[in-house]
Amino acid sequence: MAEIVHDFFPLIRVYKDGRIERLMGEGFVPPESDPETGVQIKDIEIDPEINLSARLYLPKNVDTVQKIPLFVYFHGGGFVIESASSPSYHKHLSTVAAEANVVIVSVNYRLAPEYPLPIAYEDTWLALKWVASHANGDGHEPWLKDHADFNRVYFGGDSAGGNIAHHIAIRVGLEKLDGVKLEGIFLACPFFWGKDPIDGEGENLGAKDFVEKLWLFANPNSSGLDDPLINPEKDPKLSSLGCDKVLVYVAGKDPLRFRGFYYKEVLEKNGWPGTVEVVEVKDEEHVFHLFATEAENAIGMMKKLVSFLNQS
Repeated sequence: MAEIVHDFFPLIRVYKDGRIERLMGEGFVPPESDPETGVQIKDIEIDPEINLSARLYLPKNVDTVQKIPLFVYFHGGGFVIESASSPSYHKHLSTVAAEANVVIVSVNYRLAPEYPLPIAYEDTWLALKWVASHANGDGHEPWLKDHADFNRVYFGGDSAGGNIAHHIAIRVGLEKLDGVKLEGIFLACPFFWGKDPIDGEGENLGAKDFVEKLWLFANPNSSGLDDPLINPEKDPKLSSLGCDKVLVYVAGKDPLRFRGFYYKEVLEKNGWPGTVEVVEVKDEEHVFHLFATEAENAIGMMKKLVSFLNQS
């Protein structure tokens, strides 16, 4: 049996012979309209040269002149697994599009270790610039040109995708995107950590060890857990977060939950002028809403997200 040199069970293994085995997140759902919700779905290429793509969702019964909010989503998976076409994201975002009546762009960024960080951040920024190119009637994607309200744009993501949504929102705040108004970001169990333990983190040293090793695996040139890319507290640009409101969900059994609460604290401490709400769901695991979509807590989270995406 080949020797394992990196083992991040249950996510990914790397063998001495260079073989990479992704242990989950390899499922694929074709881009077909969802029979339950009537949501139309298609895949588009953004930059074929680097294999950058996205999956788009359009709710049914949207007329040709109706403008509805735009939700740009970044999937999770520790920067190493999953895709925009994974079954869990396909199902979740189909439901969000139907319930919230929003256009969704789910970005299919490249994964580590083949494409180490910061490539995922650069991919998502390129995707966002492509999205923004439709804001003034340009661009070639009719679902965006005809239906997306670029004055009501939201970002969202879970786990590593929540981390990405946060950093892309900071970049929007710093660099701006013509014609785009970012209203808010939704972070589900966001992937943040830090070198020094906070709150109850000291009780679970195994979690810190796993997070640190996974982070350095995905981002081998990082300085470690106080890198601003994983520890928002260390980011001097934090107050530039380019939206007015943030909704964070944390799960009571998730080791990352302490950082979700701390995120609110450091945003407020650093002078960001918006509003941030943290909702804790007791007795749930990391990204619970993706694996038990019909459960009471997942339905409650969906209702909260729908309300968040429809605030004016």
